[in-house]
Amino acid sequence: MAKKVVATLKTGAGKEYSKVITMTKSSKSGAYSFKELMVHNDHVKDALKVSKE
Repeated sequence: MAKKVVATLKTGAGKEYSKVITMTKSSKSGAYSFKELMVHNDHVKDALKVSKE
């Protein structure tokens, strides 16, 4: 399934988007969780800044 998604994003308008994966640590349990976002290449820095807050 992942191969189809990657192949689809490499054609046409899909080249303008990037997958941003951020990791956060829970203050209660200490476990890590991951959040995946598809953002336009122009907004990658904004997405990372928001995830740090």
